[in-house]
Amino acid sequence: MYENDAAPKASVVIPTYNRAGLLRDTLRQLTRQTVPAGDFEVIVSDDGSSDETADVVREFTDRLRIRYCFQEDRGARIALARNQGARLAAGRILVFLDTGAMVGPDFLRSHLAVHDGPGPRAVIGYAFGYNPSDPMHQLAGPLDLSEPEAVWERFRDDPAFRDIRHEQFTGCDFDLSRRRTPWSMLFTINFSVDRAAFWAIDGFDEHISGWGGEDLELGYRLYRDGVAFHSTYDGWVIESSHERNMDVSFNEFISNMAQILAKHPQPAMELGWALVGWTRPFWDWEKEYRAFEAWTAEVDGVSVAGELAASLGEVRAGGRIAVFGSGGDIPSDLPPSVLVEFDRGLLDAALADGVHEGHHCIGLRTPLADGAVDTVVITSRLSGLWKRWGDDLTAEAGRVGRRVINLAG
Repeated sequence: MYENDAAPKASVVIPTYNRAGLLRDTLRQLTRQTVPAGDFEVIVSDDGSSDETADVVREFTDRLRIRYCFQEDRGARIALARNQGARLAAGRILVFLDTGAMVGPDFLRSHLAVHDGPGPRAVIGYAFGYNPSDPMHQLAGPLDLSEPEAVWERFRDDPAFRDIRHEQFTGCDFDLSRRRTPWSMLFTINFSVDRAAFWAIDGFDEHISGWGGEDLELGYRLYRDGVAFHSTYDGWVIESSHERNMDVSFNEFISNMAQILAKHPQPAMELGWALVGWTRPFWDWEKEYRAFEAWTAEVDGVSVAGELAASLGEVRAGGRIAVFGSGGDIPSDLPPSVLVEFDRGLLDAALADGVHEGHHCIGLRTPLADGAVDTVVITSRLSGLWKRWGDDLTAEAGRVGRRVINLAG
């Protein structure tokens, strides 16, 4: 039994499910860290395995500060499994790894070095070979026969070996402070965070199950809470390819993004939901959010009170109205309506008199129920977004309203 009474600097949390062989490989690489073994602990959080996972953990008790926790198999509850592991953690830094992530000897040293700075930090690490939709199966043999650093040396110039996020990393020169949506790059295959900051936002959302999204949602809340995002290329991992049913996984991701949007009904998540739900390029999230912010600044303070007043003549008397792009200046004769506005400050101004209800949304997906209103008015405040999102705005207006008056496109 490995014993050390000193508090560890880092706690490595590895969720797992019926991948005992891959887990053994991951744990063996953790025994090779240049950080002293007493400076970190490993917590394996088992999501209900029926294989020899527990036996594999016991194999390493004399080489690692290692603990094991188990939860009953009730489907893929990976967010809960990560939290269960984190609840046992004593290290100041939580390091999350996936089963089958092969780490180099300087993995932990590199993560800890980035955390050696002011304020709480979230550190996103590079993952070679990570591309769930197109895994690099040719890595399996070399990873079985060689240490990860030798595999890295062999394949490092192969474009197929790059992290699926490679262009996102290089696009900001690995400086995540230059991104407006750094949470969109947070994948828990290789990620670390200040433990106090993690628990300040209650960790992963345990209501999210299945594949995908729980890490992005955590990142979004960390970002909103003021945690600084950083990256590490030197603290890399190599993913061992394994079988995935990506059709099932992607459907779970779509479902999870809808759940996340319901929890965070705001423009940033609305754009992410639209990109995933309509199978558009997920990596456009940063570009689309920047375009949205630019348009928001361009129409700051622009009033559509006149066009709203003019449109009232087309609205059936007594009918319920929703306005997409309401702005902050609302005609006094507008009956109680649902105001959908992407500028938070203007929405607050529009709702100040307590007459209307409102939602901080673009209008791609609102919290409104199907057929919730009689008429939806889409104002010209959305004209600058129309070329990119007009079809989506029209579809959403048609979902929530029986009639649409389009003044934007």
